[in-house]
Amino acid sequence: MTLFHIFLVAIIQGLTEFLPVSSSAHLILLPSLTGLEDQGLAIDMAAHVGTLGAVILYFWSDVRDAIAGVPRMLTGRIDTPGARLAFLLAIATIPVVIFGFIIKLTGLDTAMRSVALIGWTMIVFGLVLWWADKRPSKQMPEKTQADWNLRDAVLMGIWQAVALIPGASRSGTTITGARALGYSRHDAAKLAMLMSIPTIIAGGILLGMDLVGQSDMETLRDGTIAAILSFVAALFALSFMMRLLRSVSFTPYVIYRIILGLILLAIAYT
Repeated sequence: MTLFHIFLVAIIQGLTEFLPVSSSAHLILLPSLTGLEDQGLAIDMAAHVGTLGAVILYFWSDVRDAIAGVPRMLTGRIDTPGARLAFLLAIATIPVVIFGFIIKLTGLDTAMRSVALIGWTMIVFGLVLWWADKRPSKQMPEKTQADWNLRDAVLMGIWQAVALIPGASRSGTTITGARALGYSRHDAAKLAMLMSIPTIIAGGILLGMDLVGQSDMETLRDGTIAAILSFVAALFALSFMMRLLRSVSFTPYVIYRIILGLILLAIAYT
């Protein structure tokens, strides 16, 4: 791969992983719309490692508490904030692992990589996000991270699993689920980002199993560059979104999704 191609993949992955606009859709569209070769699973995994590092660094205090709570959780003691957070993150990850395994076994992951499908999902799930973000809240005051419970973790986990459809957006569907459950914009985004950590790790393990023995020094070099660049881009995008949410709704992202979706549908059907 050329350095420019690696740069494009890493920046697209880094900027879109945590924004509700679907990073997977943008990566699928990159070779489709530019004529570049598909970057392959190894580079995709490396870029995801970079975004994983960014979200861990940004939410380090929560991640540290969850890690410290894992031993207590494993012994059945959900009696500290860290153990509770680790337990709920584990529960929220189960749906996406199950659905992802089913999709991989059936080969649907390849079948769903179409421009038309991504166009429709960008629009439909963008409108659903707008609805969830704008609907009058029945919760007064709005829920925060401290209110996260088993029921909400399961429901948000299902929303996250829906994002396996290209174009739906993992962060977008999870935030949609959280807003529909009554969480504030900031805490909905924060929970969605924390949920991404075990999900990206699980996806990385799955991709890693496919890549065992296939990597070479050139791929390792390209992957390292992709990881570093995506880390920087993801940290910037994550910081920007979390700051912006204190004063702005998700509407700008919805508008972007609808415009891009319409463009993709025009391309697909003409």
